Amino acid sequence: MNKFMKFLPVAVAMAAVPFAVQAQQPAAKISKAQAEAIALKAAPGKIVESDYEKEDGSWRYSFDIRQGQRIHEVGVDAFTGKIVESSYETAGDKD
Repeated sequence: MNKFMKFLPVAVAMAAVPFAVQAQQPAAKISKAQAEAIALKAAPGKIVESDYEKEDGSWRYSFDIRQGQRIHEVGVDAFTGKIVESSYETAGDKD
């Protein structure tokens, strides 16, 4: 057995991890574009980062929106479209 064949099962298992993580994410009822429009209506500015994430037991889109020197973080529920977070950070803050 060559060296590659010894590590093949490990390589296959590691390659499957991203697919397993993606399979756990349910499809949202609203699109990312719809969520962006909702977030920008609540907090006009420029989206500098976005995520689709599970937080506090529910799935949401999270947007960091630059407004001058501050970042406005807006969370939009991926199933209802309701704003579930609206908070501010200064430009140097980390989540």
